[in-house]
Amino acid sequence: MPDTQPPAIELRGISKAFGPVQANKDINLSVKRGAIHGIIGENGAGKSTLMSILYGFYKADKGEILISGQITHIPDSQAAIAAGIGMVFQHFKLVQNFTVLENVVLGAEDGALLGPSLSKARKELTALAAEYGLDVDPDALIQDIGVGMQQRVEILKALYRQADILILDEPTGVLTPAEADQLFRILGRLKEEGKTIVLITHKLREIMEITDTVSVMRRGEMTATVETATTSPEALAELMVGRKVLLRVEKKPAKVGALVLEVRDLKVTDDKGVQKLRGISFDIRAGEILGLAGVAGNGQSELLEVLGGYQKAKGTIRMNGEEIDLTGRHSDAQSRRARGIAHVPEDRHREGLILEFQAWENMAFGYHNDPKYQKNALMMDNDAIRADTAEKMARFDVRPPNPLLAAKSFSGGNQQKIVLAREIERNPDLLLIGQPTRGVDIGAIEFIHQQIMRLRDEGKAILLVSVELEEIMSLSDRIAVMFDGQIMGERLPEKTDEKELGLLMAGMAGEAA
Repeated sequence: MPDTQPPAIELRGISKAFGPVQANKDINLSVKRGAIHGIIGENGAGKSTLMSILYGFYKADKGEILISGQITHIPDSQAAIAAGIGMVFQHFKLVQNFTVLENVVLGAEDGALLGPSLSKARKELTALAAEYGLDVDPDALIQDIGVGMQQRVEILKALYRQADILILDEPTGVLTPAEADQLFRILGRLKEEGKTIVLITHKLREIMEITDTVSVMRRGEMTATVETATTSPEALAELMVGRKVLLRVEKKPAKVGALVLEVRDLKVTDDKGVQKLRGISFDIRAGEILGLAGVAGNGQSELLEVLGGYQKAKGTIRMNGEEIDLTGRHSDAQSRRARGIAHVPEDRHREGLILEFQAWENMAFGYHNDPKYQKNALMMDNDAIRADTAEKMARFDVRPPNPLLAAKSFSGGNQQKIVLAREIERNPDLLLIGQPTRGVDIGAIEFIHQQIMRLRDEGKAILLVSVELEEIMSLSDRIAVMFDGQIMGERLPEKTDEKELGLLMAGMAGEAA
């Protein structure tokens, strides 16, 4: 029999502009009740704007929202909650020094006295946890539980507020593979109970694994909605970008050469006395990529900072057989560059670029003493820097290829290409690269991966840090896994899988072995 129920969500002709930028243009979307509906698209495609309209953060310039067949006005998030919509954000909205129970009740109290609200919430929380497999200690402080548990709290918050529709924005970005699998099981349980789930993600594997239907957005418009079972990652990528995209990295066997980097017993303690690196040791040779996997916050950032000269440390680092100063006057980033170390930092906005400065100025950062940039002993040759920048932008397909544009005027992918061009074109012996495709569109990801492989095939040593396991698995020649400031183990990509790496990422070295 045909389904006579109205859709859980129906958007008709939704448009939204921010000044001259048309974020959404005549969007039509229908989401079946009790389904998991994926929404994918490149950065700036309009996904988040559309969901923000549905959740009441933005007001559409025109168009209608129907919830269960009824036209519904959603001027703010309270109206969205009243309409049965809950949203779990990529960056959780939890009070760190409150308990789980207090966070669930916050904003949904029954009256001035908190006691009755907490007592009622405790009973409902116990029932919800049992029904949906969302076990979590109601008396635990948020700051004392992991990100996987924190995400469960966000879902419980929405369910406690009677949400029938759940919107999840990039829900697996901070999870280990095992935590992501558990989340998918929870979403499956929610679906079985009749809940409707909208999943925003850039991970095509997740779309294929968990969704029933997927909608693709490109440049503010809805380009397609298809049943997931009838499509493929390659087809979805082409719909997102508008051209065929190579999703798999073409990798020749590594031609491993001489030892380039030796790290021994590296230790870092922060200003609060917390040990961030606990005796790290590893090597990298010419012509190979060592991938460093792990959930963010387990010491990868500190390791990159030490190797890049931003952070002092104890231990020993040798570059091409010569020991590097870790604490003295030659322990800075400039000294590292002089040793043949290039660094693409994890956060391009905070460490890689000055967004207000023009592209040609950013291209010279860290390399302003290059003789070809000098007019004389006192002045830099700005014309030479601009010409060099134009050449690099052409080689790295930066769009638009204009050295005079401010860095903030480029998309995330093109900003990343500017940083990559600056560092890779210096012909380093060692490239440190953190989160190379974070916030980058799928077309730019393909290009960035090709550049990393080109450098490796030219005989350079590369340390790749990424929270994306697919990226680590496809690019690396060897994989080391970090947890709590330590390397838990090292694996060859062809002799491991995401499950084993996930156990190591969770600190379970014995089980992984």
